[in-house]
Amino acid sequence: MWQRWVRRGLLTLSAVLACFLIYLLVTNSTMVSAPIPAASGSMDAADATISKFTFTQTKGDTVQWQVQAQEARLFERDKRAMLQVVAVTLFGQQGKELTVTGDEGTLDTETKNFMLANRSEPLMIRTESGYVIYTNHLAWTDQTREMRTQDPVRIVGHGLEVTGRGLLGHLDREEFEVLEDVHVDLAPAS
Repeated sequence: MWQRWVRRGLLTLSAVLACFLIYLLVTNSTMVSAPIPAASGSMDAADATISKFTFTQTKGDTVQWQVQAQEARLFERDKRAMLQVVAVTLFGQQGKELTVTGDEGTLDTETKNFMLANRSEPLMIRTESGYVIYTNHLAWTDQTREMRTQDPVRIVGHGLEVTGRGLLGHLDREEFEVLEDVHVDLAPAS
């Protein structure tokens, strides 16, 4: 008789432990998601996160450009930094040439190329000569010191408004070229 009670007790204890293990497996499998590789752009898989990030590119003693961001997430294996709330200052032969701010950007830490974009409003690029360039995205190629976009562009300043599609800017030559569908409007003389 007591053997029957022991068997039932052990069987009940085994059933309780099995239910507990199933519960643990179910709750942990839904709570722990599969890791997302950094290459997919996940901000959570970053190797490091830096607040008030500054990256300065120099050539000799001369500052070429500087990127400042409210936050940067670094991915060492991909050699890139994903930036949030970004301000870039590019320096030319005469010193400070232009400043651009954006909501987000990506910096290639190996090639020193970067891209900037805004989520809603166009990027605003302010030149020292008084022009303002509006576009959705901007890419900088460090080796050639050129900025480019294929998006719509609007340049305003000194009584001119130039619109079109695509932009190629040569910082060292201080030239900006609207690539396609160019329209120029002159402000009337006052």
